[in-house]
Amino acid sequence: MKLHSAMRWLMAAFYLAAGGLHLRSPEAFLPIMPDWIPAPREVVVLTGIAEILGALALLIPHLRKAAGIGLALYALCVFPANIKHALEAIAIPGLPASWWYHGPRLALQPILIWWALFCSGAIAWPARQR
Repeated sequence: MKLHSAMRWLMAAFYLAAGGLHLRSPEAFLPIMPDWIPAPREVVVLTGIAEILGALALLIPHLRKAAGIGLALYALCVFPANIKHALEAIAIPGLPASWWYHGPRLALQPILIWWALFCSGAIAWPARQR
């Protein structure tokens, strides 16, 4: 269980920091928003709020599974912005612009989804308890 707890705290810290960045500097994220997203600035702000709420809920036992599912769905939903960011080589201050950054980031997105589900207890794979 210590692994679950450590993974949960690390994910919560990651999403808390990311949510803070979305709220503090929404304009920095606008260039990677796909054109089909309505009200992109508002969506960036809402994603920041979702990240912060998901991070906090991940640490509350009775909200944990719902938070894991929500954060997994969130990671799936932002994937188009990550793809646009990579394919169009959009420069974001403070982030690398090379494929050494984008390639692993895109490849690790499914792992981020699994991580949210696993550390929240929504799934047990591959460490099923007997």
